[in-house]
Amino acid sequence: MGIELLTGVLLFCILIFFALGAPVGLALGGIAMVIGYMTWGDGIYNVIPSTLEATYFSFILLAIPLYIYMGQLLTKSGIGDAMFNASQMLIGKVRGSLAISVIVVCSMIGAMVGIIGAGIMTSGSIALRPMLERGYDKRLALGVIMAGGGLGILIPPSIPMIMFAASTQNSVGRMFLGAMVPALLMICLLIAYVIISCRLNPQRAPLLEEQDDIAPVSAKQKFRTARDGFFAILLIVAVLGSIITGIATPTESGAIGVVGAILLAILFKRFKMEMFQAAGLQTAILVSVAMWIIFGASVFSNFHLLMGVQSMVAEFTGGLDLPPIMIIIMFQLIMLLLGFIIDEFIIVLMCAPLFTPIAVSLGYDPIWFGVLMIINILIAVQTPPYGFALFYLKGIAPPGVGMGDIYKSVTPFIMLNLVVLVLCMIFPEIVLWLPNKVMG
Repeated sequence: MGIELLTGVLLFCILIFFALGAPVGLALGGIAMVIGYMTWGDGIYNVIPSTLEATYFSFILLAIPLYIYMGQLLTKSGIGDAMFNASQMLIGKVRGSLAISVIVVCSMIGAMVGIIGAGIMTSGSIALRPMLERGYDKRLALGVIMAGGGLGILIPPSIPMIMFAASTQNSVGRMFLGAMVPALLMICLLIAYVIISCRLNPQRAPLLEEQDDIAPVSAKQKFRTARDGFFAILLIVAVLGSIITGIATPTESGAIGVVGAILLAILFKRFKMEMFQAAGLQTAILVSVAMWIIFGASVFSNFHLLMGVQSMVAEFTGGLDLPPIMIIIMFQLIMLLLGFIIDEFIIVLMCAPLFTPIAVSLGYDPIWFGVLMIINILIAVQTPPYGFALFYLKGIAPPGVGMGDIYKSVTPFIMLNLVVLVLCMIFPEIVLWLPNKVMG
């Protein structure tokens, strides 16, 4: 069987199994094993132990459960709420201030959790109800939660970035630094949109002084809120800073984050054994699901690479006689379409080892391409009608919110994300300036 026909058969099987609702990791691994046995024979079974060793004994991937655990500890202890309240208190009396604070804090919460689904659901559980209770337009409320929670994969520490670095043998620190300026640009555009849209239509976001039912906050409460929010943000900065400065590896910085989250909970008298157990259980569930997906997708990707798909793609792109940037745009479109049916883990594991060497051979920096991939995934999983993050948002939305409302709520924010993607493609220094400045 030729590699072209094999690729078509594999993609067809993926679509069928996903339509049937099969578990993602088992479906991908099972498809690779069955098709591999039919085309390759018993030798396909050698892929399993090599993939298992590379996946579960990777020092970089060990950081994933640590970052998830840190995020769960901060959110379960209520320190995530404190970040939200501190941001709201800092922004003050501006129309749309609550929505602005949601974008800022939900971005940080998404970064703490490290994956889109958990980021959106965690952010929504904290921020959606207060926004609706204070009279915010439901489409604005849903849109900013999707935009803020989804940004977690672009703001370090990001689990998909760690996976990209591990699968392409690139620096995690450079990936983190490369994503910071695009993430900051995206946050600024989202905030600008909220401010402008609320000025044009004041009914979307009432001012705080227009609400008579908000009880005054005492000075003691303000101090506690500011203190908790400041130290939570400081912990995230310390985790990221330890990687950038070379003090700790990504895995070691994850351990620093976990210990720091526990110490903060104890210091601020938020630590309870029930909270500790709940955070551990939720982390175990998320990590178990993630690792099965990583393993299944890695088996699938390794089998496909061994059968020669990288050479096929290189020959195909070379035969198109297109400018290099058009090849990059074609890769972006492929990943955008994949984002309609699969999540960020699988897109990274399937596309990073396949597309990155070709991008490098065309003369592009792998960190630049990796950041483009993460932004693309962020857009893809939020794009109607089938972006899977839309269904996470539907899961936390009030009963009266339909999918049509969700589609309309996310559309302007997706357009802003597209603007950032295009700017990063046109001006690579947006991505490369900071890592080159800091790490050479």
